[in-house]
Amino acid sequence: MAFNRIVFIVLDSCGIGEMYDAAEYGDQGSNTIGNIAKAVGGLNVPNLERLGLGKIHPIEGVRADLEATGAYGKMSELSAGKDTTNGHWEMMGIKLDKPLPTYPEGFPRDLMEKFEERIGRKTIGNYPASGTEIIKDLGEEHMKTGSPIIYTSGDSVFQIAAHEEIISLDELYSMCKIARELLVDEHAVGRVIARPFVGEPGNFTRTANRHDYSRDFGRTVLNEMDEAGLAVLGVGKIYDIYGGSGVNDKVSTNGNMDGVDKTLESMKRVEKGLVFTNLVDFDALYGHRNDPEGFAKSILDFDARLPEILAAMNDDDLLVLTADHGCDPTTPGTDHSREYVPLLVYSKNGQANVDLGTRSTFADLGATIAENYGVQSTGLGESFLKQIVKG
Repeated sequence: MAFNRIVFIVLDSCGIGEMYDAAEYGDQGSNTIGNIAKAVGGLNVPNLERLGLGKIHPIEGVRADLEATGAYGKMSELSAGKDTTNGHWEMMGIKLDKPLPTYPEGFPRDLMEKFEERIGRKTIGNYPASGTEIIKDLGEEHMKTGSPIIYTSGDSVFQIAAHEEIISLDELYSMCKIARELLVDEHAVGRVIARPFVGEPGNFTRTANRHDYSRDFGRTVLNEMDEAGLAVLGVGKIYDIYGGSGVNDKVSTNGNMDGVDKTLESMKRVEKGLVFTNLVDFDALYGHRNDPEGFAKSILDFDARLPEILAAMNDDDLLVLTADHGCDPTTPGTDHSREYVPLLVYSKNGQANVDLGTRSTFADLGATIAENYGVQSTGLGESFLKQIVKG
């Protein structure tokens, strides 16, 4: 075992340029980090720069003419689709051959009738929308009628929004479980998501009591680690993305900076194994809302916290930074984008200035983790462990 503890952080939606098949998804020209940098006149991210970010792809304001302190590269996605579920499951060794179903016209009436019968309530909404906008538009009606708000997005998701004083969290979570039971076969969406909120008309706020109910796509490297007695601690929505499968500890977060705080706290709890974090604000607050300035600031904010993470690392720790897809806020539409994702890998005792090239699948990460801990891989992906270990 080369590394005792791996700190794995997913910068949700921070893609780094259109993939070879981007045109098939209507994503020509997408380059989330690159286009954001152009939009704001350059990014000043000295810590990501030292790790090698500018050596992966030209980014305005980020130097490429330096020796990276770690290894760097980018990864392409084998799975069909471009959302959170596809990306994360592929990282841990599962390839999804078909895009997960999406519902740009809302969910079929017969499905909704079955759902309403099971939950004993009528529903409102049932169309693609921003989560903050739909509660602004339908929140008052929801409070008057008690009807939960159903909506979706460009992702494969069935989302249920409800005011915590109108529908209790227990009932909302029960509704999500019912939806998960009904959403099978051709309607087997990637995630059912509880979206609770509070407040009054004109001033609604989503709470941190969100909960995701993911499909199970099979055994991953996380299951192998868990069964080998290794820690797998999910920070943020990691536990929900994998439906808890293989994740033996979890902590919720409220935004990116809280996610960094919880990652640092989790590093104190985990002696051997994986601290696996998703930082979702890049995607949820800025990518989907076409806000390049806010997205840029969130990247700068994360960069400013990187020294804390690096300082908390032991000599035999490994830090991995990547993303799960793109969500270019400078292009038309608010959907995810089919992009390569950055790969930055650092250890105090690891190799420096190593070009890992363009990896053919996100599953190279899972294969690397499996080799490091001596557990079974899924057979998908090629480990790059030997390239990053000294000696």
